[in-house]
Amino acid sequence: MTSILVARDAPPLLLHTLRLADTALVLGHRLSEWTGQAPMLEEELALANVALDLIGQARSLYAYAAELEGKGRTEDDLAYLRDAPEYRNLLIAEQPNGDFARTVLRQLLVSAFMLPYWHALTASRDETLAAVAAKAEKEVAYHLRHAGEWVIRLGDGTDESRSRMEDALDELWPFTGEMFETDESDRALIAGGFAPDPAALRPEWDATVARVFAEATLPVPQAGTWMQSGGRRGVHGEHLGHMLATMQHLPRAYPGAAW
Repeated sequence: MTSILVARDAPPLLLHTLRLADTALVLGHRLSEWTGQAPMLEEELALANVALDLIGQARSLYAYAAELEGKGRTEDDLAYLRDAPEYRNLLIAEQPNGDFARTVLRQLLVSAFMLPYWHALTASRDETLAAVAAKAEKEVAYHLRHAGEWVIRLGDGTDESRSRMEDALDELWPFTGEMFETDESDRALIAGGFAPDPAALRPEWDATVARVFAEATLPVPQAGTWMQSGGRRGVHGEHLGHMLATMQHLPRAYPGAAW
């Protein structure tokens, strides 16, 4: 299979669109893994709906990425026919679900970033991205509220639930720094008014996390914590490959199959 893209060579707008699409798809698939395993029926439905929102965002973005690429590929090609090094998602999105505490904390940390990001992207000079962002912003507002309520409930709950939330925080916090990184491709889009500067969104993310953690009686980790990085450049851990092997099995086993 030929490579879909090479990060250093991809046009900035295509790379940006794929980064957003990959993060939404990978996180959506992770949430879908709770189907049949959620702690209660209400959460079974809630997590499935959040997953569907994210996969819907990914579909719109992949369709636009295929248009930008101009090679006749489809959204399915981009989702199912790339290998792990070709994915550009945030590393936090691919981290295993773990227990319920870890899942809802991961969702809080990502949604607290994506909500102001989508809001800022509605002002993009690119009309397609602005339209996707306008819809996604409404969806992610719910994702953030839902995850925040559970983080508060578990953090300020029993000794067991608090312990699990603290363990989740230790595991996931080192992946949060990548959300605010920029490279040459990003800076070109920021300068041109096509994408927001993630660093400018850091104060709002900090304030949201601090507010939820205060209600959850959880400590905010100190600044200077070492951060994981690489997903936006196609450098991933083992988790993504295992996930893609499951997610891509049918399209790869039966190429061109129609349902």
